[in-house]
Amino acid sequence: MVTAIVIFFILGYLCIALESVFKINKAVPALLMCVVCWTLYACGGAPEGVDASSRLLHHLGETCEILFFLMGAMTIVEIVDANGGFYFVHDALATKSKRTLLWRITLMTFVLSAILDNLTTSIVMVMVLRKLVEDHKDRMLYGGMIIIAANAGGAFSPIGDVTTIMLWIKGMISTGGVISSLLLPSLVSVVVSALCVQLYLKGELNAPERQAEAPGAANNSDRMMILCFGVGGLVFVPIFRMLTGLAPFMGILLALGVLWFVSEYRCNRNALFCENNHLKVTNLLARIDMATILFFLGILLAVATLQETGVLAAFGQWLNTASGGNHYLVTGIIGMVSSIVDNVPLVAGCMDMYPIAASGDFATDGLFWQLLAYCAGIGGSMLIIGSAAGVVVMGLEKISFGWYLRRFTWIAFAGYVSGIAVYALETLFF
Repeated sequence: MVTAIVIFFILGYLCIALESVFKINKAVPALLMCVVCWTLYACGGAPEGVDASSRLLHHLGETCEILFFLMGAMTIVEIVDANGGFYFVHDALATKSKRTLLWRITLMTFVLSAILDNLTTSIVMVMVLRKLVEDHKDRMLYGGMIIIAANAGGAFSPIGDVTTIMLWIKGMISTGGVISSLLLPSLVSVVVSALCVQLYLKGELNAPERQAEAPGAANNSDRMMILCFGVGGLVFVPIFRMLTGLAPFMGILLALGVLWFVSEYRCNRNALFCENNHLKVTNLLARIDMATILFFLGILLAVATLQETGVLAAFGQWLNTASGGNHYLVTGIIGMVSSIVDNVPLVAGCMDMYPIAASGDFATDGLFWQLLAYCAGIGGSMLIIGSAAGVVVMGLEKISFGWYLRRFTWIAFAGYVSGIAVYALETLFF
């Protein structure tokens, strides 16, 4: 029965990796794979005396911590964006020089991704980019750099990427540890990539005209208020965890509740705003990407069956033995593989393959977990389908797989290797 579970998991995984070929949303095979694997586990895969239902509920509780965090963060970003809070980002980036705009977009994406997350940051930056750059060919180049910068910014922040959120929630990395160790490697990887992209850009650009705002739109003071409460709430989440010891999703729900209250207060104060229904939080909830949420639910619970059957532990031991215990080699390979398949199941598998230890490389903020956070986060930039940021930019700007492969794979790889080298030097000297 264990063999059957592994076979169905691999088949489901292939369907997810070939989403663009089959034209089926990756949430579909993830959910089916999850149900089939747990059904097989319950019908003969579970060890004698183990209640499959109770184990499923145990893993569901752990998975929901991540899902509620993502839903809260997505909702906060939707509220800020709908109220025009990100117009300040647009105004800060505006310039006629193509190369100057490249560095401004790169640094802004890098910073925002660390505060928000790479998926929502990519969406916001592409929307801002459309107001700054009229030519689609130029936007594709900037879009490729947004992918790299968003993934790099998320790699050193505990709330910047789904994989770092997973590692942070499980206690593999801490807020201070991951920022202090991975900030410089992540920054170097972005700078190296931006220097390479700069070779493609010359001259000046023409910005499209700014569209008139709809009636009831927020004024500058309201925009700033919404932006401060939204971004400030997200930044407060790690502080809330340190102060209370509660799971991060409680902090994100607190931030959402406060921002929702502020939005409702503004609605009650401004009748014209109330008439503008698309700004209501209850309507903005419908814009949350539930397909992505369901995908995470399916893939994380499917990986949990491999943990329950002992497959992941056995594979982890083999990989560690085959590499001679070289963590740079193991995590480096994982990062490159994450450009082909989704990094969420890869990291989830590693978390189960290598249990956290009291000391050493597998302890909290140990070398292995920090390298895993960096490699899984940034390695996905090497192919456009290798990260959530890549997939969303691919869809919004109609960037083809082949175009990105020719123009950006070598750029992302150069930055990826540079960051690993910087981390190795940090470890060696400090």
